[in-house]
Amino acid sequence: MENYFNYFTEIEEHYLRRRGTHLLLSTLDWALIETWKTAGVPLEAVLRGVDNAFDKYDRRPSKSKKVNSLAYCSQAVLAAAEDMKEAAVGATGEEKAQREPGFEAAQIAAFLRGNAEKLEKAKLPERAGFATGALAREEAASLREMAETIESTGKLPRLEDLERRLTVLEEKLFAVLMAATPDEDLVQVRAEADRDIAPYRRNMTASQVEQLHKQYVHKRLLERCGVPRLSLFYMH
Repeated sequence: MENYFNYFTEIEEHYLRRRGTHLLLSTLDWALIETWKTAGVPLEAVLRGVDNAFDKYDRRPSKSKKVNSLAYCSQAVLAAAEDMKEAAVGATGEEKAQREPGFEAAQIAAFLRGNAEKLEKAKLPERAGFATGALAREEAASLREMAETIESTGKLPRLEDLERRLTVLEEKLFAVLMAATPDEDLVQVRAEADRDIAPYRRNMTASQVEQLHKQYVHKRLLERCGVPRLSLFYMH
């Protein structure tokens, strides 16, 4: 898992480089990257799929329509993932080690502390029966405790174990956030998701659309409240 903690950054930089723009990725783009990460699509497959999609686009005689979303590359990414799966050969331990990026204990501790501060400042919706603020403070304390443990030992923790703990915290927070958010706000966010995904539905399976819709709503709600993503995949 360690060699994929630069997943989002590398995909973002590669896509924007091929598109020839420095514009920020949209909510839809980030949600799509999340679905690939969740599905275990290798980083190399995503980068290869993006290249294949743009190579095909560049060969078109007419380019009246620009590539406005990473979703344009979705079919090519899935095809590249399938090709890699079929051609997969066992990499040696040495080869795997050479692909591992360096992660420092101080870097991870700083990431955890930074997210703890953001959680304490987040504007979470309040609703009877759902103590969203209390949960945010409780999770902020947990993040600081993790950071202190890392700093006191000076050792890099087992990243897979740490990622599991962060995933549990994030899922609990999102569940409460969904329950406490006013219905009219949820309806609005779902409408935004439907609108942004609509042009790309024909290039995706029903399950892919469903997952992308879920991730879109997830990301938009977190953005509205100023809640950070806790996963190490978001550590830049």
